[in-house]
Amino acid sequence: FSGRSMSYIIAGIGTEIGKTVISALICQGAREGAGYDYWKPVQAGDLENTDTHKVSEWVSREGFTAHAERYRLTEPMSPHAAAAIDGIKIGIEDFICPEAVNLVTELAGGLMVPLSDGLTNIDLCEVLGDPIILAANFYLGSINHTLLSLELIRARGMPFAGIVFNGAPNIESRAVILSYAKMCGFEDPLIADVPQCETGTVNTRFIEQYAKLFHHL
Repeated sequence: FSGRSMSYIIAGIGTEIGKTVISALICQGAREGAGYDYWKPVQAGDLENTDTHKVSEWVSREGFTAHAERYRLTEPMSPHAAAAIDGIKIGIEDFICPEAVNLVTELAGGLMVPLSDGLTNIDLCEVLGDPIILAANFYLGSINHTLLSLELIRARGMPFAGIVFNGAPNIESRAVILSYAKMCGFEDPLIADVPQCETGTVNTRFIEQYAKLFHHL
């Protein structure tokens, strides 16, 4: 997986957290010359309207490519269970990274989501080797989920690019999370605050408007 100049992995602290929107914003708004492509290695369910479809529709940058998924699973559930239903076993050796100099890889869920027996998303992150961007928003329990994700990234020694907060702001929760991230040794943990954006209401105009938040990546 070497040879890319800069790429990122987008992981969520839970489900329906805004990973796909954040991925599209980065692909649209990357600094001049970066040209990030998009890849979601595992899609579970909703095969007629996948995250790859959505990002392809939202991103208007010239030269952008959304690469095909490695696994397209029929059921909208944890990849290990969806793969079992489809009679598939997901293996780490089966992930072949697209030929892209700069790539945004969106995980299927959070870092500890199982892909198969004994194989989780964080294991895939270790193989890919790219810095992790943590997608977070504020709900009851989100502080715990975010700090646990930060602890896992630190424990595994993974490169960490920072946090993107998505949705209605919560000043107190945001401050606690960023303070803890700094205690973990992540010196500049905030990438951006993205306004509330439900996937069903996102369009190219929204992506173009807020992509400027990611020009520094």
